[in-house]
Amino acid sequence: MTHVQGRARRAGAALAAVLTWAGLLTGCSADGPGPLGMGGAMGKPPAPEDVIRVTPDDGAKGVHPGDRLRIRVPGGRLEKVTVVRSQDAQDSPVPGHISEDGLTWLPDQDRLALAAKYTADVVALDSRGRRSARHTTFTTYVPDERFIGYVTPENRSTVGTGMIVSLAFSRDIGNRAAVERAVRVTARPPVEIRPHWFGKNRLDFRPEHYWKPGTEVTVDLDLRDVEGARGVYGLQDKSFSFTVGRSQVSVVDAAKHTMDVTRDGQLLATVPITAGAPKHPSYNGKMVVMDMLEVTRMNSQTVGFGGEYDIPDVPHAMKLTDSGTFLHGNYWAPEAPGVANVSHGCVGLRDVKGGGSDTPAGWFFDRSLVGDVIEVVHSKDKTVAPDNGLGGWNMPWDAWKAGGAVK
Repeated sequence: MTHVQGRARRAGAALAAVLTWAGLLTGCSADGPGPLGMGGAMGKPPAPEDVIRVTPDDGAKGVHPGDRLRIRVPGGRLEKVTVVRSQDAQDSPVPGHISEDGLTWLPDQDRLALAAKYTADVVALDSRGRRSARHTTFTTYVPDERFIGYVTPENRSTVGTGMIVSLAFSRDIGNRAAVERAVRVTARPPVEIRPHWFGKNRLDFRPEHYWKPGTEVTVDLDLRDVEGARGVYGLQDKSFSFTVGRSQVSVVDAAKHTMDVTRDGQLLATVPITAGAPKHPSYNGKMVVMDMLEVTRMNSQTVGFGGEYDIPDVPHAMKLTDSGTFLHGNYWAPEAPGVANVSHGCVGLRDVKGGGSDTPAGWFFDRSLVGDVIEVVHSKDKTVAPDNGLGGWNMPWDAWKAGGAVK
């Protein structure tokens, strides 16, 4: 054998070895996952977007909250899905589940949040067992207009037995059912609580009868991103709570010029009062103390009268209606309580200028809570309207329940 022939034979053997290893590698890669798990050293896996389909599209902007988030593979199976919502500088995981066949992932809640960025990280196997990974993002619609609900009573307050939960919305509500579903009022111990709409921007809640003392009430507002009117979305996602204190109900008899103050079923005192004069009688019916002011100004022109009065320092004033009815101390007509009705519709108790703690008005003020019930009887006026202040107790229970938007 010549030197040239030996060199040629060694080169041929080396080439055969290279081809053999190449064939082995090619054979491992052509139709299977290979040792690297991504199609092998020589195979070419499909593009991730062909294996993993994410809706909404990657990079989409202004996605409507009604659009659905969906992740799927046409074949194979999803291995891992992680979705994160970034909103108000906070990241929150989006709970969801992979279907039994492994082809689809859906969020547990259908509705997307507004003004949020969503990020999806997905790992899946295609129908040939090749692994792919995909990272996508999209952002949702940022509305120009929002609404909120102002809640009565105040958070963590202790209130009287007649308190009605009242929400005053900052915008007129067209989709009342959606908003009503997003507000939940619960009590401990449990009691049936029902909603009633007054007009387009007020929603009240109450039980059939006055709250029992010691009841703890929670108001959950899940209004964020709820479309209350066309193009107007809720902003709040928070809870309020309050506790019902002792039961105090005071009955004003306009004909007898007296008020019986009853607490937890026991008569505390009978107090002399003056009610509305014949030309301006007091409303009949159940009213709830909405606010308590040590001193306030009362001007007749602010409640629809002329210039009959303007008293800058009315003491011990408790607001009963939106239309201007108060129960308050009276120092300018000290002989009227217990004798005559001389007011313009308010209920007056004897007091002194500046307010005295040992007067009937001071005594009652110190023993009252927002949410206490003041009921006027035997007056010559009509019954106070259910939406005038917290007057909902004057509406029969069946009529109250009929005022909800969700049937």
